[in-house]
Amino acid sequence: MRLDQVGRRYGLGGPWVLRGVDLDLPARCLVRIEGRNGSGKSTLLRLLAGIDTPTSGRITGRPRTAYVPERFPVALPFTACGYLVHLGRIHGLRRAEAAARAEEWLTRFGAAGHARTPLGELSKGTSQKVAVAQALLAGPELLILDEAWTGLDAAARAELDRAVAERVGAGATAVFVDHDAHRLADAVDLRLRVEGTALVQVQAPPREPAAVGPTVRIEAAGPPGAAAPTGLPGDPVREIRADATVFTVAEAHSDALLRALLTARTPWRIRAVTAAGSCAEPLTDGER
Repeated sequence: MRLDQVGRRYGLGGPWVLRGVDLDLPARCLVRIEGRNGSGKSTLLRLLAGIDTPTSGRITGRPRTAYVPERFPVALPFTACGYLVHLGRIHGLRRAEAAARAEEWLTRFGAAGHARTPLGELSKGTSQKVAVAQALLAGPELLILDEAWTGLDAAARAELDRAVAERVGAGATAVFVDHDAHRLADAVDLRLRVEGTALVQVQAPPREPAAVGPTVRIEAAGPPGAAAPTGLPGDPVREIRADATVFTVAEAHSDALLRALLTARTPWRIRAVTAAGSCAEPLTDGER
């Protein structure tokens, strides 16, 4: 997607919130938006999500987009699962597939026990889990997250980190705002800051050496002649062999890496998954 000289102001003759914004959003890219409170970050995200339209300039090349707003509207006549199925149908999923994906995402975020609870009766934290689930439900090509981690418990925040890494690993673009300066810091490809009415690129700070911790080795075989996808979660070390590639990655990123390989445009076959330093044993047919 591309923004050309995009500007936004509210009301006739009102002050410009954003003006002259040029931006290219490539595929397989994680973008962080920074800026002080009230600087226009949410306005920019609404423009990217297609919720708002520019006052000047133009936006072209819109992919399939999903959006988590800063405030989730809970006063809707649905249960948690019913709302997700409804959104899945809007995204073009069959009802059975939408229901299965709703169950999957509610389970991943620890909210499966609230599937039949009306939205208006959910706690703030559980409402936020439904908000992020609806955005991930249909596998968007562009994922827009406005303070999406706020209100989530630690396990759900970690799960959202993994889900974002999976989408980017599968080729999507993710753009997010979050008050935590360390959120996905090691995975961000582009940092931008709203200053005045402009959008400027921020030089990434030098990375600290990675802490030593447990790692996982994933032996996988791709289609004949296919190179491994780029931008894989956790930036794994690769050992290319004659008949397979061995990826070594921090344990925290192993699930996301597996999903990225399995959901690649041409899926990879997983042969073995082992803790680094242990003896690899081939997977059984059932494990595969």
